[in-house]
Amino acid sequence: MNRTWWSLPLVRPKRLSAGDRVAVISPSWGGPAAFPQRYDAGKKVLEERFGLIVVEMPNTRRDAQWLDANPQARADDFMQAFGDPSIKAVIASIGGDDSIRLAPYIDLSVIQDNPKIFLGYSDPTTLHFACLKAGVVSFHGPTLMSGFAENGGISPLTESTFRKAAFSPRAIGALEANREGWTAEHIDWSVASNQEKRRQRNPSMGPKLLQGSGTVRGRLIGGCAEVLEMLKGSDWWPQPSYWDNCILFYETSEEAPSSAHVLRWLRNFHAQGILSRLSGFILARAGGHMDDAQRAAQHTAVVRAFHEAGLPHLPILADLDFGHTDPIATIPYGIDAEIDCDQRTLTFLESAVSL
Repeated sequence: MNRTWWSLPLVRPKRLSAGDRVAVISPSWGGPAAFPQRYDAGKKVLEERFGLIVVEMPNTRRDAQWLDANPQARADDFMQAFGDPSIKAVIASIGGDDSIRLAPYIDLSVIQDNPKIFLGYSDPTTLHFACLKAGVVSFHGPTLMSGFAENGGISPLTESTFRKAAFSPRAIGALEANREGWTAEHIDWSVASNQEKRRQRNPSMGPKLLQGSGTVRGRLIGGCAEVLEMLKGSDWWPQPSYWDNCILFYETSEEAPSSAHVLRWLRNFHAQGILSRLSGFILARAGGHMDDAQRAAQHTAVVRAFHEAGLPHLPILADLDFGHTDPIATIPYGIDAEIDCDQRTLTFLESAVSL
């Protein structure tokens, strides 16, 4: 059978409903074995708050050291979950830094023939690009242990955006305002009592316009900056024309890369001819332990990269809630969205799932 990859528009997976079976996999780090109480807290939220039936794959709870040594086993779990018609969604337990090692063992035809929701952020960005190549909408959003298992309970914005994206076939609409504040505070997961201790939150001032005016539309594509660097040049990296009229969403991890790194990474996007093809750019609030000056320096680096590329007017919104701070909004790949510079809003113009 001849396969067509990178086809557009992407196929929308079936929506979730209470009672559906969802698989949890560990495609990167073995967090469930390292912090089982944290994993169980997230599992409980999926089961009790969303009414989903959690199915663990053979290696979901395997020891972290074993998983590190066995990328094929992690890939097998991903393939088994996608190939099982009784499974409606596949959710990453947590991120990590090496899911790119799964690529030789992933059969994209299984994804293409069995379109279903894949959810996760950070290192699972790799698998989102596998879904892109296979032509299936996937969902950059909370993982089981980071987001669903948030200390003291899932954040309202995290819950709301996931429900709108994954449970409803209607157009998702505007990304709602953050009225609960945001946090990047580290609380030790090894202390069981900390699970009920809410993290200290900072007030949200809403998205910040870094440059641009008016409104622009485009297809959403992006992910974690450090993981995008591992994907560049790989078989899962789209050709330049695939980025035409896209809105690139971009977020940095808890490792808090320097603004110099961000500038150099975006210079590479320009060298590939990608930046000039975009219709807009959205930047998540920087993850990790950064002060206000460091976060501002990241904004400056992003603007400089676009100015160097001869794009001083391309719309850029910053400080959105979809990365390595909490709450974690769900961003569907491949659907049309709109940036309104005057209102400083992002609106999802389509549904991400089908009936």
